[in-house]
Amino acid sequence: MKRFHTLLILLTFLISAGSFRASAEEEEFSPDFESVTFVPKGQWITGLSVSYSQSNQKDYQFLVLQGVSGDTYSFKISPMVMFAFKNDAAAGGKFGYNRSLTKLENAEIALSPDMSFDVDHLYRLSHSYYGMGVLRNYFSLGTSKRFGLFTEVQLELGGGQAKLMTGMGEDLTGNYERNFNLGIGVAPGMAVFLNNFAALEVNVGVLGFDYNHTKTITDQIYVANRNLKSAIFRVNLFSITFGVAFYL
Repeated sequence: MKRFHTLLILLTFLISAGSFRASAEEEEFSPDFESVTFVPKGQWITGLSVSYSQSNQKDYQFLVLQGVSGDTYSFKISPMVMFAFKNDAAAGGKFGYNRSLTKLENAEIALSPDMSFDVDHLYRLSHSYYGMGVLRNYFSLGTSKRFGLFTEVQLELGGGQAKLMTGMGEDLTGNYERNFNLGIGVAPGMAVFLNNFAALEVNVGVLGFDYNHTKTITDQIYVANRNLKSAIFRVNLFSITFGVAFYL
């Protein structure tokens, strides 16, 4: 009986020692995550991107294009304003305006020695605009307050007009277009602070849905309507945007 009582005491001691060691090991290897605020509550975020491009061609040749003569220009401006309503979360809007002009005096599309098409006296002028609601969440990289990631949910409404004319004299023909666009998307990105107030930002669309409606009037007689729906579930390299933002 004494041996059984001694064995029971020894077994209880070993179990207690094992539980203490397991608790110590769990406490020793338990990760300690440190939360760092990247964008504090109450901060205003503003930015502006402007781009302009112009080109002139005289008898330009590229692949199937031969004898291209004309000039083009494109202008785009896009301001942004957001407010951090809590730590690492901001909401606001972006606005944009784009205007482009193409004047083509002559061009030949040579698909083969026996097949070619001529385009001459083409004139196209278009301008578009959009407004976008934005909800953004920030994540710091480790304990750094200079490098951070963000995810941006976007809701875009926009529209525009364009006119296209080709030919001369009796061969002159023209189209007038009005379009409406609706888009919903998710665009992750990265922000790099240059100092306490300015940061470089880059983001790219990875998920989105677009709806576009276009009404075309040809020669002020014929009317056509076109609806286009598209969904993106991959990295869209054509939606990469770069900009500078100011955190005030």
